[in-house]
Amino acid sequence: SWEQVRVAVLVDVFLCRTDNYGYLVHDVETRKTAAIDAPDAAAIKVALNNRGWTLTDVLVTHHHRDHVEGLPVLKSDFDVTVTGPRLEAEKIPGLDVMVAPGDTVSVGATSFAVLATPGHTLGHIAYHNAADGHVFTGDALFSMGCGKMLEGKPGPMWEGLKLLRALPDATLMFCGHEYSANNARFALSVDPRNAALNIRATEVNRMRAENRFTVPVSIGMEKRPTPFLRADRPEMARAMGLGPDVDASSVFAALRAAKDSFG
Repeated sequence: SWEQVRVAVLVDVFLCRTDNYGYLVHDVETRKTAAIDAPDAAAIKVALNNRGWTLTDVLVTHHHRDHVEGLPVLKSDFDVTVTGPRLEAEKIPGLDVMVAPGDTVSVGATSFAVLATPGHTLGHIAYHNAADGHVFTGDALFSMGCGKMLEGKPGPMWEGLKLLRALPDATLMFCGHEYSANNARFALSVDPRNAALNIRATEVNRMRAENRFTVPVSIGMEKRPTPFLRADRPEMARAMGLGPDVDASSVFAALRAAKDSFG
């Protein structure tokens, strides 16, 4: 017998600025719609118009300008509630609700758990919708890469990445930027014999040549190709010229430093 599957949320994916991803999460039941970060108000408004949705919420992952610049316009043009990390409240214009890791954020009938993913910025958070299998990682985790460690320390950043890695394999990861091709080049430079990485890199290069988005991608698909999610593997320590007994956060720090100089 044919049975209609209830669609709880719809996610619209679009480009903002040069390489930022914009996301609209639409709760079908209540018609509430959240933007994940606010890179560009104009691009978000176009996406809303295309879908016929009305913005009710903005969920902010971190304070960087290319993630919050659209907030003043969105607040003046819509009746929106802006939610973001308590640790970065003073740096986020128009923040209404401050959240910390362990809190839950609701957009209509859709719930997001707030995850601690510090390092790129000190208060960086991710939003995990367990029921629908979505995680919005901002600039903490990219496809085959991770954010630059601009404010944090290797230990806490590695713990945050482990938290994301531990999500169910089928979880779809929506990250803040289209950096996949560059991340693949670096990953191949340190882990050239990784079969899963070679397959994913080839696929990403083909997708980018066709001007297609490389996200969302499942956490399961990211675990084997992404060097930053494998800092506790002996082959990553070897690739960094470190011994097998070195702490995983030190391997992660070495990987991140190598990526910084790689470009």
